Amino acid sequence: MPDSVTISIDAMGGDHGPSVVAPAIGVFRRRHGGEGVSFLLHGDEVAIRAELTRAAVDPAGIEVRHTDKVIAMDEKPAQAMRRGKGSSLWNAIEAVKTGEAHAVVSAGNTGALMAVSKLLLRMSAHGLERPAIVASWPTYRGITAVLDVGANVESDAEQLVEFAIMGEAFHAAVHGVARPTVGLLNVGSEDMKGHEAVREAARLLREGGFGLDYRGFVEGDDIAKGTVDVVVTDGFTGNIALKTAEGVARYIFVQLKDALTSGVMARTGALLALPALKRMRQRIDPGAINGGPLLGLNGIVVKSHGGADAKGFGNAIRITVDLARSDYLAKVGENLNRLTAVLAAPSPEETST
Repeated sequence: MPDSVTISIDAMGGDHGPSVVAPAIGVFRRRHGGEGVSFLLHGDEVAIRAELTRAAVDPAGIEVRHTDKVIAMDEKPAQAMRRGKGSSLWNAIEAVKTGEAHAVVSAGNTGALMAVSKLLLRMSAHGLERPAIVASWPTYRGITAVLDVGANVESDAEQLVEFAIMGEAFHAAVHGVARPTVGLLNVGSEDMKGHEAVREAARLLREGGFGLDYRGFVEGDDIAKGTVDVVVTDGFTGNIALKTAEGVARYIFVQLKDALTSGVMARTGALLALPALKRMRQRIDPGAINGGPLLGLNGIVVKSHGGADAKGFGNAIRITVDLARSDYLAKVGENLNRLTAVLAAPSPEETST
C-alpha cells in the first residue's frame, strides 16, 4: 500500500471543468491533509492554471498536461472510443495504464468513461460486460455499498459473486470496515426465494471459501436499515432501487420545504431549521455522496457527478486516494482467482460418478 500516490484527473470533465477541479484540490488538502498525494491534471493548461491561481491552490505536487481535445458530455461511447484519443478523459485514464498514476477521477461523460476505461485498462473480472458501479448508500448504521447500480443490466451467478468480492474490498478500503458483511438482494430472506442466478450465487458465496462475511439474502428495506455493509444485485434492480431512493429523498425535501414556507411563522422556523434540513437531505439521498468507483477494471477509476461542486469533487478525490492507498486491487485479484478455481472444480455429482 503506497504512502505516496499520484492521482490523474480529467480536469475538463463535467459541467464546470477546471472551475471546480482546481478548488476541489484545495478542499481535499484542507480536509485530508493531502500529504504524499500528487496530481496530474489533463486539459487546457491556461484555463487550469488560471483556476488554480483563482482558488489560491499551492501548485506544488501538481503537474498540468495540456490538451485542447475534450469529450463532450453528450458524446456516444462508440464515438468517444473512435475519436477520443488525446482528449483530457482519454489521457487521464492512459496515465493509469502506463503506471504514471495510481488512479483516475473524472466528472465527465459516464458512458465514455466506462468505454475508454474498459478499452485501455481491460476488465479484471471474467464475463462482466462493463465495470460495475457502486453507490455509497446512507443508512441507519452509516454507509452501505450497493452494486451494481446500472452498468450490467443482467448478471449471472458468477458475476454476482464478483460483485460481492469487489464490493467487500471497496467497502473495507473506503469506509474503513475491517470485515464488511455481505448480503444478496432478493425478494425474501428464505433460501428457496428468488431466481436461479441469485440462489446459485448464494451457494457459491457460502461454499466457495472466499473469506467473506456472507449473511445471506436481504430485502429492499434492509438497504436503508444497514443490515449488511455490502448489498449485491444486478444493475437493472440496483439502478431502479437507487433512482427510487433518490426520488423519495427529493420528494421528502420538497414537501418539507413547502410546509416550512407556507406562512410567516413557518418561514421563520424554516430559517432556523435550514442547516439541519440540508444535513438531513445529505443524509437520506444516496446520490449526495459523490464519487462512484467503476469496479472490475485492472485499475482504479472513480466517477464524480457531472454537476458536483468543489466540495463534492473533493470527496471524489478522497475516495480515489483511499482506494489507491489500499490493497483493494490485490485483494480482489486473489478472490477472483479463487472464484475461477471454484468454478473449475468438479461438482459433487461429477466426483461421485
